[in-house]
Parts: sequence; C-alpha cells; structure tokens
Amino acid sequence: MELPLVVGVDGSEPSLRAVDWATDEAALRGVPLRLVYASLWERYEGAALAEGVGRPSEQVMADNIVEAAARRAHRRAPEAKVSTDVLPDDAASVLLNEAHTAAALVVGSRGRGGLAELLLGSVSLTVAGRAACPVIVLRGNQDNQARTGTHRRVVLGVGDGPHTTEVTRFAFEEAETRKAALDAVRAWRCPAYESTDDPLLAGEPARLHEQRAAEILDSALSKAAAEHPAVALRRRTAEGSARRVLLDASDGADLLVVGVRRHHGLAGLRLGRVAHTLLHHSACPVAVVPQRG
Repeated sequence: MELPLVVGVDGSEPSLRAVDWATDEAALRGVPLRLVYASLWERYEGAALAEGVGRPSEQVMADNIVEAAARRAHRRAPEAKVSTDVLPDDAASVLLNEAHTAAALVVGSRGRGGLAELLLGSVSLTVAGRAACPVIVLRGNQDNQARTGTHRRVVLGVGDGPHTTEVTRFAFEEAETRKAALDAVRAWRCPAYESTDDPLLAGEPARLHEQRAAEILDSALSKAAAEHPAVALRRRTAEGSARRVLLDASDGADLLVVGVRRHHGLAGLRLGRVAHTLLHHSACPVAVVPQRG
C-alpha cells in the first residue's frame, strides 16, 4: 500500500498553497494525496446533540473546506487520487497522528510578507518538531503561488553525528524524483582560540577544519551516492555558521533538506537552533527529516 502525502487544510491561503504544492508532488511521485481538517465541534457538542439539531455550522464549514480543497487538487491534477477527512481533534494532534501512516506531511507557513511571513505558527513548529515522518514546510514565494521543480536543485545540509542515513536517503530520493542536482553542504568554522599570530601557520587551523568538513561530507554521502548513481551530486564545504550557510544555499533551490534529532523542551525548540532558523527564514520549502539516535 502506497503511503500518501498528507496536507493539513483550514481554508487559509497558506494551506491552499500547501494543497497546490502537495498535489504536484503527489502527481510527480504517483502517490495518493490525503487532505485532513481538524475539527473539535463533535468533541464539544457531542454526537447525540448534533443528531438532534441537524448538522452544526462548524461541521458544514469543515466539510466545505475539505471539499473545496479536493476540487482544487483535482483541477490541478485530474488524475490525482485524493481522499479527505474531518477529524475530531486539534490540528497538531491530527497531523502528528497522520504522520504514522504518511510518506510525508506538508504544511503551509503563516501569512504573506513582512512580519507575518516570519511567524511560522505553532502548529507547523510542533509538527516539524515531533512528527514520525518527514515534514515539508513551505517557505519562499511571497506571492503565495506554489511552484514545484523550478530550479531542479535540492540542497542537503549535512550536520554532525553518525545518524545521517535517513536524511541522506531522503535527499537523494527527492533529487532523483525531480531529476535535479543535489548540493550537499557542510558548514565549518575555525574557533578564534585556534588562530595563530605566526604568518607561516596562519592558515593551518582553518585548513584542518575545512578538511574535516570534507571528510564528514564523504562519510555521510558515500552509501546513498552509490545507491543513486544517476543523481548529479555536488559536494561543498563553506566557512560560517550552519544557519547562515544553509540560508544562503536555499536561495535558488527547490527544496532544502535537513535532519533533526529531537530535543526535549518547547515545541519549536525541539528542532534545535539550525532547523528552527531555517523553518522561519529559508527562501525555499524545507524538509525536516527525523533521525534516530
């Protein structure tokens, strides 16, 4: 059974943009598209009361929202296999539950332009920080139009630690599906205390850190690269903070892929500082891939 792409819809422009983007992605992959709406009306009112007074306005609104989203998806991709559901829970809980049987979750960012565009929203942060499957958060495209595969370039941020199998596999599969090049990027920095005043040794600490970054890249990519020989792979190391390097790399990309190991704490902080920054400021959609360990 093929796992679907799941989109949380609420009738807002960002969620409709997510429907457009996910429809294109589902058609590209040949997988089903599932549209879900979170509604608490039945929990609060009770099924018996609902039966006594007819369909409450909240249920009518929920049904209208998912039906309109489904029609939008069919107009965009008539061959798409689309299913809908209205589920009795809050939005974050609904999406986290759906993550257990989804290929990926797709969520929109909140607002357009200015400060509103920088506020990702608590639902998206919670889902990205806790979901059991990859979560794709749509960023960029200030005109609110979904564009898939414009640049044919996927960026993979290679972080620390040995737990890179899931994220590298996901990134290679995304690049292969899109017939895109994969830019694998590793940021490095030379601590100030390692610098030297000796002009003959001035470049040595930096060179060692850059070399170490290249070794980490090779180690993280070797297995997936062998499994996906058709993917055009470009390795790159860059001096600077991971946040700044990856934000710069997101410009002109179709997708930025990062792996996360969950942290305890508030919803947004579960992601760590790098992923948190990218989800707020990336110039392209960001895929957050959970890693074991």
